[in-house]
Amino acid sequence: MNRRASLRGGAVLLILVFGFVAGVYTDQAFPDWVPYFGHRSVSGVDLSELQQAVRLVQADYVDGNLNTTKLSHSSVQGLISGLGDPFSAYFDPEQYKRLQASYQGRYSGIGIYLSFTAGYPVISGTVPGSPVASAGLRAGDQIVKVGDKDTKGITADQATALIQGPDGTKVTLEISRAGSIFSATLTRAEIHVPTVRSAVIANNVLYVRIYQFGADTSTELASALSNGIPGALGILLDLRGDPGGFISAADDTITQFVASGETFELRGRSGTVDRHMVGSKHLAPGIPLVVLVDANSASASEIVAGSLQVHHRAKLVGTTTFGKGSVQQDFPLSDGADIHLTVQRWYLPNGQTIDHKGLTPDVAVTLASPTDAYDVASPAAGYVKDTQLNTALSMLPG
Repeated sequence: MNRRASLRGGAVLLILVFGFVAGVYTDQAFPDWVPYFGHRSVSGVDLSELQQAVRLVQADYVDGNLNTTKLSHSSVQGLISGLGDPFSAYFDPEQYKRLQASYQGRYSGIGIYLSFTAGYPVISGTVPGSPVASAGLRAGDQIVKVGDKDTKGITADQATALIQGPDGTKVTLEISRAGSIFSATLTRAEIHVPTVRSAVIANNVLYVRIYQFGADTSTELASALSNGIPGALGILLDLRGDPGGFISAADDTITQFVASGETFELRGRSGTVDRHMVGSKHLAPGIPLVVLVDANSASASEIVAGSLQVHHRAKLVGTTTFGKGSVQQDFPLSDGADIHLTVQRWYLPNGQTIDHKGLTPDVAVTLASPTDAYDVASPAAGYVKDTQLNTALSMLPG
């Protein structure tokens, strides 16, 4: 029996909040399959108090019409919350169905990119032609509520569960913009968005943006490199706002730029080390490379950026990354629900962890505003204000 392991970050829902929540994912659950051998009985957890509470509620609560399903789900949710781990979570059966659909690349939502902090999630971009773009929402807007749910401190997984939903259904967002609050009701739609976009910019520099490490990222990246490398004097890999994704996609990405060695390693609580090695397909092992990162580059994107830095293959430009060094795995329950549990931690090829610390860029550069970042999906706006990108260009030939 297998379970998906994930490496997504809790920093950004690059994931278009239309439904990707998996691999946060590498953290969220995208990556390699992890063998599941069942569980031995575990002592130390006293269930007597829980059983006593259940009996008390059933016997004495004033309303005899109890929703026992909801009580059961809440009990498990409380158990996972008790871990104090922001990346371990409980998904009820409906939420888990949507999560599984996102693993398969099926999205139904509003077409929005989000950045996450301790405060409210911030829109970092919108998909052209999507419901959120048509409604006039834009980068820099804060989402204060989804329906009646306050979103302060919410994670990428939780945001996806709230915002995505069946095609044709509605969701209401409360938005904060420049000190004013307003509501927008949007109709969810099926949305297809590539995880990789590219363009040739400046003097023959291939710009490659990876929004998240999904099921198709390896193929999309290979295509972008194959089509863009001829004539390119350098490559600018943009991992800003990338929350993570499949471990396998991170492996493949590193392999495109590094000829040999270790990509990263995983360690479980037993201390066993699982070393991932560079593969055999290298489309750009020698072309000058610079990587853009920011505070919302998390998990699998940190694996890629950190490994390229450790291998001295690329310089990092931007700001310190999110610092997500753990891996989650999905454990479906008998009723169709799911426990999304942290099961491993990952380390760079030099044995270092970035957990709670992040990666330090070789060249620190901040953006005056998130809206200054170059949007390869809307290239007409250009990149004059993108100080991070322009710094990176100055480090490449051309």
